[in-house]
Amino acid sequence: MGDWIDLLDPKEQELHDALPNDIHERALEQLLRPALHDDEPRPRFEGQNHYVFGIFLVPIMVREEDRVFYQEVDLIATRERLVTVRKTPERGHPFDTQDVHDSVAKEEEQRVGLIVYRLVDQIAEYFLDLVDAIDDEIDELEDGIEVWSAEQIRRRISALRHDLLHVRRTVSPTRDAIRRVVDRRIDVGEGPELLPRDVELDFADVYDKLLRAMDGLDLSRDLLSSARDYHQAKIANEQNEVMKRLTVIASVLLVPTFIVGLYGQNFRHIPELAWGFGYWWSWSWILVTTALQLAFYRWLGWIGGEPVSRRLPPLRRLDPRTLAGRRRR
Repeated sequence: MGDWIDLLDPKEQELHDALPNDIHERALEQLLRPALHDDEPRPRFEGQNHYVFGIFLVPIMVREEDRVFYQEVDLIATRERLVTVRKTPERGHPFDTQDVHDSVAKEEEQRVGLIVYRLVDQIAEYFLDLVDAIDDEIDELEDGIEVWSAEQIRRRISALRHDLLHVRRTVSPTRDAIRRVVDRRIDVGEGPELLPRDVELDFADVYDKLLRAMDGLDLSRDLLSSARDYHQAKIANEQNEVMKRLTVIASVLLVPTFIVGLYGQNFRHIPELAWGFGYWWSWSWILVTTALQLAFYRWLGWIGGEPVSRRLPPLRRLDPRTLAGRRRR
C-alpha cells in the first residue's frame, strides 16, 4: 500500500516533514519556488537514487477572459510514499486532485506507481480538454471575422497564437517526460520497482493522449493560420472594392470636367461659341457620357452587384464511384 500526501502551497517545515530523507537540494528548491511561469520550470520526470522527481504544468483556459493560466504540480515518489505539491497560480486556482483521489480509492491495491499514473493521466485529460477549448475559440474567431472590427480580430489572433505557442512548449516536454517511463528509462536503484511493467503499459495510454494533444495543437495552429489568411484576404478584397468605387467616381467626373474645360477655353473663334443652344449642347454631352460610363461599370460589376458580362459555368460534380481504378486506365 502506498501513502499519498497531498500538499497545497506548503511551508518549508511542512514540506520537510512530508518528504523522505536525502532529497536533492535542487529538487527541494524547486518544490519551494512560487508558481510564476514564463519559460520555467520545464516539465520533467526523472529518477534519482531512491525516488522519482516530477514537475508538471497544466494549462487552463478561461474563455470568459480569453486567457490561459498554468497550474503547477510537483511530485516526489518513493516506493512507499507519494508527495504532491500543488501551487496556486496568480489569477487562478490550483490543480484539483479530487477526481484522482476518487479514482485511486476504487483501486484494490493502492500502489505508489499506480497513483502517479492516475495523476498524470488526469493531467493528460486536461490537455485534451484544452485543445477542444482552443478549437472552440478559433470557431468563434472564424464566425467573428465577418462582424468584428479589424483591430479586435488582430488582437484575438495574436492572443491565440501566443497561447498556442506556450501550450505547445508545455505539451512537448510533458510528452517527452512520459516517454521516459514508456521506454523504461526511469530507474530508482535497487529494490522493488516503483513503476512495474503493468504501470508502464498504463503510461503508454497517457503518452498516446499527449500525442493526440500535440496533433490537436498542430491542427489548431493550421486552423488559426487559415483564419488569419482569410481575414487578410477579406481586407484586401474590401480595399479592392473601395478602389473600384473611387475609380468609378474619378472616371465619371473626368469626362464632364473635360467637356466643361473644352468650352471654357478663352478663344474667340470656337465653332459652338455663338450657338444659342450651346449650353444645353454641353449638358447633353455630360449626361450622355456619364450614363454610358455608369452602364459600362455596371456591366463590369464594379457597381450595382454581380457582373452582367460574365456568367460562370456550373461546377462539375465528381462521382466518387468513378475514382476506382482511375490511375490504371
